[in-house]
Amino acid sequence: MGVYVSMLTPLDIHNKEFKHGFRGYNEEEVDEFLDQVVKDYETLYRENIDLKETVERLNGKLEHYQHMENTLHSTLVIAQETAEEVKLNAKKETELIIKEAEIRAQGMVDEAFAKVRRLTGEYEDLQKQSQIFRTRLRTLLQAQMDMLNNAKEEDEN
Repeated sequence: MGVYVSMLTPLDIHNKEFKHGFRGYNEEEVDEFLDQVVKDYETLYRENIDLKETVERLNGKLEHYQHMENTLHSTLVIAQETAEEVKLNAKKETELIIKEAEIRAQGMVDEAFAKVRRLTGEYEDLQKQSQIFRTRLRTLLQAQMDMLNNAKEEDEN
């Protein structure tokens, strides 16, 4: 805000009266000159008011645009921060999904190995039982054969 300076208005100039003195200026010339000064001063005075209004209006627009620029800048900063945060969250989520998938995959592999070990154990047990069964069957058949051979020898004797 500027310092207010008292200015003459065109009306002040128009209403100014000078004292008459001895051998003074030609009153008609002075009045004509003052009328011209009032007219020119009034034009300048109005132009000055118009220019001040224009400056105020332009300053208002400038403030508005500066406010918009600040708002846009803030919005851009927020958008950049949000984008970085979204990228960081997406990266973390991706890493978490990958870790969960690796854990699940490892669990499935471990489960498959356990199943293979269990089935291998069952297979080995079945092989042992089959071996035992064959051995018993062979022994039984051998005993039966021996009995038949003994019975045949007894019948022949």
